[in-house]
Amino acid sequence: MAEHIRVAVLRGGPDAEHEVSLASGGRVLAALRRDPRFNATDHVIDRPTIDELAALEVDVVFPVLHGPFGEGGELQQRLEAAGLPYVGSGPEASQLAMDKAATKTACSEVGVPTAPWAMLTPGEACPLPCPVVVKPVNEGSSVGVRLCRSADELDSARSELQDQYPDLMAEAFIKGRELTVGIAGDRTLPIIEIRPAVTFYDYEAKYERNDTEYILEPELPEGIADACARHARTTFDCLGCRDVARVDYMLDGRGIWMLEVNTMPGFTDHSLLPKAAQHAGTGMTELCADLVCRALDRNRDRAPGTSSIPGD
Repeated sequence: MAEHIRVAVLRGGPDAEHEVSLASGGRVLAALRRDPRFNATDHVIDRPTIDELAALEVDVVFPVLHGPFGEGGELQQRLEAAGLPYVGSGPEASQLAMDKAATKTACSEVGVPTAPWAMLTPGEACPLPCPVVVKPVNEGSSVGVRLCRSADELDSARSELQDQYPDLMAEAFIKGRELTVGIAGDRTLPIIEIRPAVTFYDYEAKYERNDTEYILEPELPEGIADACARHARTTFDCLGCRDVARVDYMLDGRGIWMLEVNTMPGFTDHSLLPKAAQHAGTGMTELCADLVCRALDRNRDRAPGTSSIPGD
């Protein structure tokens, strides 16, 4: 019988999404433990050093981290320096996707539509008219995001956020329907429409409230579903992502507008990528196992035509 594949599930981290990461990582851990091929171990981390990562003595790492350190390239650099295969995008793609402004620039250059935006420089007026959405460039899960309908609200948001988040951007507020498309391996997953019970789909609506509706494969105007899938794959490829990601959009009367990319989407019971995968016939265990197998196959020498995964 083949040995179990040793998988270190990393969760927690030093970022604002620590609690979300704990929940996401817990579900990944439980999913992998249901598959007899894997020996999955739990590692609640802060900022592990290269030496601490190298000491894990595992075959592959599943870093279920959300935020600048865990999802923005720094952890990925340390994993590579430690010589450990891991699930998810590499350092360069992770850093690029975490930077919302750089993501929008890169996507615009390959024809992906994105809402008008501008960096906010302290002491200078915002060049976009209200309403705008103010957000930190390098955060996720709507951490630090503010909807500003007036100049006073904009001034208040900038005053509140600028010290904590030096790099702030403003994005034109798109009033419409919120859509998201997940990518897992070679598959583009079904569209989900998010219908929050509140005006703005903020952190509370994402993770704490139970009145947000999630509509799988919603009815959309002709051509919109194809455009979402096509632009999601273009975004994934142009940023250099791998294994898994989720691309978020707004839809209004003019079409779709890409908002941002998540290179390690949530895996909580509220999270959208597992919902889409389940709708497409892929349960949580199969989803997580496939991601682990991809990371191993990418980093293991194999004879042509053979699999590195026991039981495949």
